[in-house]
Amino acid sequence: MKLIIAEKPDQGAKLAAPYPSQKKKDHISISKCDQFPQGAIVTWAVGHLCELLPPEEYNPDWKKWRIDALPIVPNHFKYRVIKTKWKAFKVIKDFVHHQEVDEVIIAGDAEREGEAIVRLVLQQCKNNKPMKRLWISSLTANAVQNGFKKLLNEQETRALFNEAISRAYADWLIGMNASRVYSLLLQQHGAGDVFSTGRVQTPTLALIVKREEEIEKFKSEAFWEVKATFLIDEERYEGTWHKEGESRLDKVEVANKIAAFCDGKPAKIVDVKRTKKDILPPYFFNLSSLQSLANKRFKYSPKKTLDIAQKLYVKGYISYPRTDSNFVTKEEALMFPEILSKISALASFQSFFPIPIESILSSKRYVNEKKVKDHYAIIPTEQVIDPENLNQDENKIYRMVVERLIAAHYDPCKMNYTSMETLVDGRATFRSKGKQLVKEGWRKVIPFTQEAKSSSQQDTLLPLLDKGSEGVVDKVQTKEGKTHPPKRLTEGDLITLMKSAGKHIDDESLLKVMNETEGLGTEATRAGIIGILKDRAYIEVTNNQVFPTDKGRILITAVGKSILASPEMTAKWEQRLAEIGDGKAEMGSFVEQAKNLSTSIINDARSRSSEWSFDQEKLDKINAAKPAWKGKGNKRKSFSNQSLGTCPQCGGNIIDKGNFYGCSKYRTAQCKYTLSKRILNQTIPLKQVKLLLHKGQTEIIKGFEKNEKTFDASLLWDSQQNRVTFSFPKNSSANQ
Repeated sequence: MKLIIAEKPDQGAKLAAPYPSQKKKDHISISKCDQFPQGAIVTWAVGHLCELLPPEEYNPDWKKWRIDALPIVPNHFKYRVIKTKWKAFKVIKDFVHHQEVDEVIIAGDAEREGEAIVRLVLQQCKNNKPMKRLWISSLTANAVQNGFKKLLNEQETRALFNEAISRAYADWLIGMNASRVYSLLLQQHGAGDVFSTGRVQTPTLALIVKREEEIEKFKSEAFWEVKATFLIDEERYEGTWHKEGESRLDKVEVANKIAAFCDGKPAKIVDVKRTKKDILPPYFFNLSSLQSLANKRFKYSPKKTLDIAQKLYVKGYISYPRTDSNFVTKEEALMFPEILSKISALASFQSFFPIPIESILSSKRYVNEKKVKDHYAIIPTEQVIDPENLNQDENKIYRMVVERLIAAHYDPCKMNYTSMETLVDGRATFRSKGKQLVKEGWRKVIPFTQEAKSSSQQDTLLPLLDKGSEGVVDKVQTKEGKTHPPKRLTEGDLITLMKSAGKHIDDESLLKVMNETEGLGTEATRAGIIGILKDRAYIEVTNNQVFPTDKGRILITAVGKSILASPEMTAKWEQRLAEIGDGKAEMGSFVEQAKNLSTSIINDARSRSSEWSFDQEKLDKINAAKPAWKGKGNKRKSFSNQSLGTCPQCGGNIIDKGNFYGCSKYRTAQCKYTLSKRILNQTIPLKQVKLLLHKGQTEIIKGFEKNEKTFDASLLWDSQQNRVTFSFPKNSSANQ
């Protein structure tokens, strides 16, 4: 009998779905069938079940945070089962050692982390039974059945596991050592908080702080331009004065003189350039491009987009979302006619059919096996669904993915671009530019209006005039403008910036590595890194704009030009990790290098700390926002006592107690009022907590999950039942 170990319960259900099966409490039993003649058991982890040991488990002296105890470098790394996950682990362990099980199938997500999650559990179980690997990019019935028919030998993906744990070891070394040394040294300079650092999070924070400093240092300057309206052959059009391409003048007097000179003067067209351009349909989405565009269109955070895409994947509607590829293989392309046929039957997309191009099988723009490594691009599966049957968020993301597939089967969008040079009285030159949509092509599917603030939305039409045409300046004026600082990053911009971080590297060999390894972090981790920066109070996001906090800026000031804040370290690590994943490098030497780097970072911080100087006001703000370390081992054991609102049960103050909000009169009045920070798999924003306490009800919160279904509701304090309940919007039911 086969034992199939999935990464999560919903994934396990999808793996069992194509076969005759019976669901149990903690597993699914597959009956004897062609694929499994002796039957099979499907069970699952619940995400990561194992973790690296904390420092004190290697050496008791490492429990207390002391500079003289650094570096913390274990001789051998060890994993343990997470205490809160022991029950799930015990289920898997019992099945692994079941006498009827003769083979184990690793069925986590088909990527590095999915490999590690299941293999670490099997290591802790001390499994000695043969193993196979299920490797699929979609959870549709067809994909699952084909995957089980083509199982890989576990040796074929073992190198990925080595890459995953090498990354975990190195990140542990840098995180533990750098976080402690910077926290302790900053404490000596008056900062009472913990300063977490990391191989990816710190360079990312450095980029955010750099942008903020550029904005602050920028000095806006006024400039003037001269605009003229020409009347030639009874046609009017506008132009802007320029000299060798530069149109901005720094003195209004000069602009006024040019305008006065040109007023009413003869004008002659001295150059006309007309070009036609075919704009090709966009590539299929990878995760970064999906996150970036969803942030631009809907203001979704990268994490929200990933969560939505993951739900659509688990439901079988789109392919695996954590992909870095924009391409598919011929195998996927052969399915497109069937998928498009199903899509064409839906009212939401009928207006786009029939499609101009029946097949893109031979198009290298979309079908390129050399550019598909672990997973192909995000595409709709053959399990097509009407987006109107999805909840609002899933509807939007699913439409985006479907529209990209349809657009790929359309002709290019054709644009006409015109540039004219007009000479006034033989001396002053004005430039006019215009563009016109000639054929919409794929823009029928994805119109300009979907692209917020796109300059392509507005067509400036120029009259059909030829070189040599003459007329007069009908009107002329000067216009004042101001230079603008660099734009503050949005979360979507931040994803793109992390992906393209290689441009901040001068070393050409490392730049190549960054381009090949997709910058800081991976498709699967970037959203999580941004979340970490938020959770650790290094950044704040307001109206979709990213601001570094005082705490974040102080850390980056302290880190300075250390390699800890540079993309170069990530480039070097990603290069070696990729080699480990390909089986071309040994993990032992890489871990030794990480140990040496940890020591180097500690020594660098200690040597430069005497030169640090911080704004006392910023330090005071940090210390006021977060309590100083307390208790043995310098661990922070308390949370902010700031009141979030009045307790509805006893009138006390509701305060943050870590994983939940509770009453300040818990001890004195035995008040047991609590509110979890996470309800039915949905984090409750602090703003909504305050609304609940002040007004008795929150706004509508989207994405609660129950019985594999999601629903939207507000939280309501029911004074009669003395508890928090759900309040559903009128005319609504649980979402799909």
